[in-house]
Amino acid sequence: MKRTHHCAQLTKGDLGRTVSLSGWVDSIRDHGGIIFIDLRDRKGLTQVMFDPKDSPEVSERAARLKPESVVSVAGKVVPRPEGTVNASLPTGEVEVEATVLEVLNVAETPPFPLDDAGGDKVNEDLRLTYRYLDLRRPRMRRNLEVRHRATKSIRDYFDSQDFIEVETPALFKSTPEGAREYLVPSRMHPGQFYALSQSPQQFKQILMVAGVERYFQIARCFRDEDLRADRQMEFTQVDVEASFVDREDIYALFEGMLKKVWKDVLGTDISTPFPRMQFTDAMNRYGVDKPDLRFALEIRDFSETFKASAFKVFQGTVASGGVVKALNAKGLADLTQGELKSLEEIAKSLGAKGLAFIKVEGGEWKAPIVKFFSQAEKEALTRSLEIADGDMVFFAAAPWEKACAILGRIRLEAAALLQKRGKLELRPDDWKFLWVVEFPLMTYNEEEKSYVATHHPFTAPVPEDIGLIDSNPKAVRGQHYDVVLNGMELGGGSIRIHQPTLQKKIFEEVLKIPADVVESRFGYMLRAFTYGAPPHGGIAFGLDRIAALLCGTTSIRDVIAFPKTQKGQDLMAASPTPVTARQLRELHIAVVAPEAPLA
Repeated sequence: MKRTHHCAQLTKGDLGRTVSLSGWVDSIRDHGGIIFIDLRDRKGLTQVMFDPKDSPEVSERAARLKPESVVSVAGKVVPRPEGTVNASLPTGEVEVEATVLEVLNVAETPPFPLDDAGGDKVNEDLRLTYRYLDLRRPRMRRNLEVRHRATKSIRDYFDSQDFIEVETPALFKSTPEGAREYLVPSRMHPGQFYALSQSPQQFKQILMVAGVERYFQIARCFRDEDLRADRQMEFTQVDVEASFVDREDIYALFEGMLKKVWKDVLGTDISTPFPRMQFTDAMNRYGVDKPDLRFALEIRDFSETFKASAFKVFQGTVASGGVVKALNAKGLADLTQGELKSLEEIAKSLGAKGLAFIKVEGGEWKAPIVKFFSQAEKEALTRSLEIADGDMVFFAAAPWEKACAILGRIRLEAAALLQKRGKLELRPDDWKFLWVVEFPLMTYNEEEKSYVATHHPFTAPVPEDIGLIDSNPKAVRGQHYDVVLNGMELGGGSIRIHQPTLQKKIFEEVLKIPADVVESRFGYMLRAFTYGAPPHGGIAFGLDRIAALLCGTTSIRDVIAFPKTQKGQDLMAASPTPVTARQLRELHIAVVAPEAPLA
């Protein structure tokens, strides 16, 4: 039976027309022998009525239908009786008086409700095991549609900007910097391996050398990482690179992309240009390089205030080169002991020995540390933090990066607690975009006693800092930029090094990668640069994260059709799985079982 309409299409303009519909039985009702079903396809619902006076055999079969069975029906479009119109449905003024019913497949009873309210209460592992049912739920269908519209909008935008989409290989060579790679054994080259591409970074730079000039790709990427809500082992990037650009060109280009996506998908006009914040400023004020700007609660530095303090913990930290920072969680003095204990455990997990605090109630500062503070120190705290009755002040005394991280996390937890109390509103549609810029080019690893690239080793230094590479690498800023939205990093990129001598210097003299390793991993790239590499730069956006924010969800698993669990498993297909001995022999691989843990 050919379908003439979808299930959200019929209106009063179709009255009297004979139509056929196909879909799933969403619900079934028996009203005194007259059978009503709501027939659903991915577009919506239509009410179908079977009257035994018109077709007793068809009505009898309709009465035996089970929810989620697949059927086709045919009949006449008629008006709903007075008082039964459903204004919430596009098809709510009409119904189909069916005289033909074809049962295409009978369904068993689903293991969980397929409406949003019921499905959201179900354990996620059960939803992922029956993902084909989970995706029938309205919210999940909408998420896939939103992702589709966002992807189409992105493709249309870059096409309008004269970019071309170029596919790059998924099978690449192993270059183990950054995240752990997935290795793929080569049957034709025994003992050798490909690596699944973590990103098209090197290929897109080679495309610039090749003269493509303006490249983009909706690229699949792979990283063997421990998972969480905003990470998957296989994910999708909006990957872009352009020649003859500087940072200002990049900012304008991608603000335009995001503006178009938000308008196309949500009908929302976002304000451009986005504000910009230097990395050190973001860390000092918010404790993180991806700050959520929907609420204030800024961190303040009191190292100078406490450098000669009677409180030896603070004084000693400053004397040893550390910092003292504080955060006023305004209105959180009603924190419970359990909540305070939880915050303290979070601080300890980030390296703090404890969590010093001041609770302000009834005009009194309540905390064991207050007795060590001078009047001048109290006045400095009050003035800078605007301390008032009902506030809760938290401190971190540690090396700079650790102190920032501790209070950055406490800031987010405090905001959640304030929101829970109705004292703070964090709307998911309050779009606070931000560029975080001028990250340090290199980070010093104290354990390894060596420098590592903050972003990746292809990032170009800020031109005026190039002279510091030999004398003070720590002070060199990179031409790196991140787009942040509501505390989530949407994407990051940089202007790249395009001179072979500078790139070789970064590899060998700063990062201390042996010359033979540089040749093995990057020799082809350095040679390519000697044949006329243009200045170029780009960025990679997480498409999964963009889709999640557009859908109002915190987990990218909700916008990926078939995601893995946090343990890296596909519960529906039951993978990963062992393979046969023959497969291993063909690949010249032997599996060594892990040793059992000691009792």
